[in-house]
Amino acid sequence: MAESGVAPAVTGYHHFAPTVSDVQASARWYEQVFGMTRVPATFPHHGGEKGGYAVVLMEPRSGIMLGLHHHETNPGQPFDERLTGLDHMSFAVASRADLDAWASWLDSLGVANSGVVDTDNPVPYSVIVFRDPDNIQLELIYMAT
Repeated sequence: MAESGVAPAVTGYHHFAPTVSDVQASARWYEQVFGMTRVPATFPHHGGEKGGYAVVLMEPRSGIMLGLHHHETNPGQPFDERLTGLDHMSFAVASRADLDAWASWLDSLGVANSGVVDTDNPVPYSVIVFRDPDNIQLELIYMAT
């Protein structure tokens, strides 16, 4: 039971679920780039949207889950963060050296990226920015404690 006037606890992040133009192509990209594996099931959309489904992937070391969604009414336009909805998705890494390793990995796969950018505005952090096949901006970020 929740304490009066206090929201119940959230215990962590469960999954992220972008709509993509080609579920199978996006799944292959996330498998290759992040080393994710497919959960062996296809999930219907909540509420039973006819023809809607998701393929779920999991990053095995962190347990982060990603649900790639197909909607029958999606005309296949590329993602645009300037519209209402998602702006970007950011993943934490354990060290600045891990960002260097990620930059090399992305380069080896031919994934265009910003390289590691170090900044202190508004707080110190380091980041790599890149985009998935649907133009969704992804970030890998390290924030020193």
